[in-house]
Amino acid sequence: MSVEVSPNPETWAAYGQFQLDRSYMPPLPEQLRWGFWDGVGPGDDVLGPLAGKRVLDIGSGAGHYAVHLAQTHGALVDAVELSPTQHQRATDHFGDVPGVRFLHADVVEHLQQAQPYEAAYGICTLAGIDPHIALPALRDGLLPSAPLVFSALHTNWHGHGPSAAVAPREETVGLKGMEPLPLQTWVLTAQVWEDLLTDYGFTVEAISQLRAPEPDNPVICQLIQARRRAVLPTQITSRPRSQRPPVPHAAIGVGAIVLSDRGLLLGLHQRGTLELPGGSVEVGEPLEQTVVRELAEETGISARPEDVTLLGTIVDHVGDVVRVTVGALVTAWQGEPATQPSESIGDWAWWPLDELPDGLFECSAQILAAWRPDLPIDNPPAHFTPYARRTTPSSDSGSAGA
Repeated sequence: MSVEVSPNPETWAAYGQFQLDRSYMPPLPEQLRWGFWDGVGPGDDVLGPLAGKRVLDIGSGAGHYAVHLAQTHGALVDAVELSPTQHQRATDHFGDVPGVRFLHADVVEHLQQAQPYEAAYGICTLAGIDPHIALPALRDGLLPSAPLVFSALHTNWHGHGPSAAVAPREETVGLKGMEPLPLQTWVLTAQVWEDLLTDYGFTVEAISQLRAPEPDNPVICQLIQARRRAVLPTQITSRPRSQRPPVPHAAIGVGAIVLSDRGLLLGLHQRGTLELPGGSVEVGEPLEQTVVRELAEETGISARPEDVTLLGTIVDHVGDVVRVTVGALVTAWQGEPATQPSESIGDWAWWPLDELPDGLFECSAQILAAWRPDLPIDNPPAHFTPYARRTTPSSDSGSAGA
């Protein structure tokens, strides 16, 4: 729901004036601080490579984070701030910094006329705008596959947690020496944020909690990592290896998603399909150990069971045989993939997600479609049951050799 009258512009104008009156500017950070505490949570890396990219700073405040990204990473940042006093603080101190444009504007109105951005972020600011207004504007104002990363309040000083209703509530903002100011903000559960983002064209990659370092401090922030869903015109085909059903003892298997900055790892089967590393589960073998064993046997790379995240089961049938495939995400490994003697799959190669090949093995196609529904992969119908909703970054941020 929208509120017709919000105290937020007046609140941030008063807040900025208080800071102007005492001539305070925060120091330039060494990395982004998504919550209220130094050293808590990730830093700049969650936005991905930024050199030369157009980046939107939502509610840029004093401008120090925008300047940091421009100077440290070579980003081209549009720092959009509605409060005139906050905008004045930024321009007074950083107005001539190359790579940053400080814009005094409403971010929703700005997105209606701006060229689409390659990334966007907000540090405890985006939740001050009705998500039914902000999220569609961001969807239309970001390029396909562009990241949107933002933090939002989860639990306040009184231990009051998030709501499942998409409605604003009043919080306060203040500093030592000033009266607390009212602030309308949307304090929502992780599931509600995920549902809203999904409905408005984003894929949620991770939602994590940032907790105060002091054990008696109840304040918690959420860090939400999402990505504008890609719009690709063509479908990538998949096909079975042969017309024969799998033998019964081979009907339970695993497929491993191994993703590096070079792309997704796929190998060529002797029967012509391109597929993820994986294979059959041995009697009494934990699924994570199956993934580790098959990776070593098929590719020569090594991983640990604790580096394997099971995504869920995919159930379909081939002929009269019920086939169960478990998708898994490998977040760290060592070594370089190579063709192994006596294996039926080899010629391992890294494929960018936006350049996946035709001819995927149908089980691999089903796993990838369940993991990333935005990928344009045609695959046989199957029932996917996720094990748990992910709350840690996906393998988009994993790396080889960890």
